[in-house]
Amino acid sequence: MNKIIEYLLPPQRSTVASEVDSLFMFINVAGFILFAGIMLTILIFVIKYRRKSEDDVTPVITHNSLLEITWTIIPIILILIVFAWGFRGFMTLSTPPPNAYEIQVKAASWLWEFEYPNGGTTLNEVFVPVDQPVKFIMRSDDVLHSLFIPDFRVKMDILPNRYTSIWFEATETGQSILYCSEYCGSGHSAMLATVHVLSKQEFEEWLETGLEVDEDMPLADLGRQTYTAAGCNACHTLDGTDRIGPSFLNLFGSERTLTDGRTVTADEDYIRRSIIDPNAEITAGYPANMPSYAGRLSDRQIDGLIAFIKELHD
Repeated sequence: MNKIIEYLLPPQRSTVASEVDSLFMFINVAGFILFAGIMLTILIFVIKYRRKSEDDVTPVITHNSLLEITWTIIPIILILIVFAWGFRGFMTLSTPPPNAYEIQVKAASWLWEFEYPNGGTTLNEVFVPVDQPVKFIMRSDDVLHSLFIPDFRVKMDILPNRYTSIWFEATETGQSILYCSEYCGSGHSAMLATVHVLSKQEFEEWLETGLEVDEDMPLADLGRQTYTAAGCNACHTLDGTDRIGPSFLNLFGSERTLTDGRTVTADEDYIRRSIIDPNAEITAGYPANMPSYAGRLSDRQIDGLIAFIKELHD
């Protein structure tokens, strides 16, 4: 059974994953057995009770109390088993341990922002310690989102104007993908983040140094890194094709026609304004749904993005 689970499902990387998978497999196996039993019974009846001649007359059929009780009791028992099993798992997932490490999660179209107790933040990647409960306290900046980490078997909707939460305890170091599993607009499929599970010592060291921007990194390299880490790739391509927003290829120095009819040059000031206050100057033909990165990116990260965009030419 474990081999089947490993083949069909993502790897089990949290303390609750095994129980979730066991219930999932029980439901599927029980359903298959019932389906096969019903189909086999139908096949036997079709063959045994088929009309053999024109003189055959359907007999008067009453009820069979034993049969009716049986096909009522068995599904009730199965439903009660699934309910009790599922409720136990629900209570486990709804009750984070008191020593859980809390991380604030903010979802916005189309990025993830994570804030740690020491005030540091990361975009589209989150770092957590192994073998320690971690609690996400989540809210949305705009529409309905849903945080889903398949490897950990946890999923929870994120709503505007209220908090929701989930918790998990990773059992091995490595990386896992975090998805938005609730359709939230045209950039939904690119709203991804990476969960980095570190040893406790590595996590403590990362908290001390990992949240700082590498001041020695060349600006263009920092911009390329920020392009992915900040989720710019969800809306802006590098190959000239349009997505939700204009491509970064050949963007710098081009003339941009705005929705109000004005024409502006895409220079350094324009790109910075587009990052800090994206709805102030909207390029014609594109929706006004880019979130502001004010406070999310440092000045050097913005400078890096500008330098990166300036280098993108055919």
